[in-house]
Amino acid sequence: MRGIRVVLIQNDGVARTIDNAAIGVSLMEVGRAEGVDGILGDCGGGCSCATCHVYVDAEWQQRVGPPDDVEIATLDMVSHLQQSNSRLCCQIVLTPELDGLKVTVAPAE
Repeated sequence: MRGIRVVLIQNDGVARTIDNAAIGVSLMEVGRAEGVDGILGDCGGGCSCATCHVYVDAEWQQRVGPPDDVEIATLDMVSHLQQSNSRLCCQIVLTPELDGLKVTVAPAE
């Protein structure tokens, strides 16, 4: 099965486009595998460290959906929180509906 396209904007403004991101894995896993600056995922995707904080572009927020209660609690640890679009990309599982997803990596804490 062919993957999807995702775009991650690093803090230096460089857009990292991944054209064949695997379906069913988290955006954090893809970002780490591709060496995207700022996607650390120190907890390995356990939603407990917030080192994969991103801002979901407005046009994608509804398709990505809101964070759950655990993610909200973890996001409370970040200093660059944006209520409308902050997400932990370890909690964004890639689906065919997210083909073209665009996010910006949040500044490091």
